[in-house]
Amino acid sequence: MSDFKNTASIVSEDPNAVRFGFTPQSENWNGRLAMIGFVSAILIEAFSGQGVLHFWGIL
Repeated sequence: MSDFKNTASIVSEDPNAVRFGFTPQSENWNGRLAMIGFVSAILIEAFSGQGVLHFWGIL
């Protein structure tokens, strides 16, 4: 038993940790930011009466 080594994971298992690459955590953050963008676009259209591109003056 003296040859036993601690094989603890170096990477934290925090589901909200920010990591790069195609990991479940990065996909969670991508989904959260997409939901924020979608809701903000709906709120801009609801309160301004025009589309997002017209609101920003792009069209």
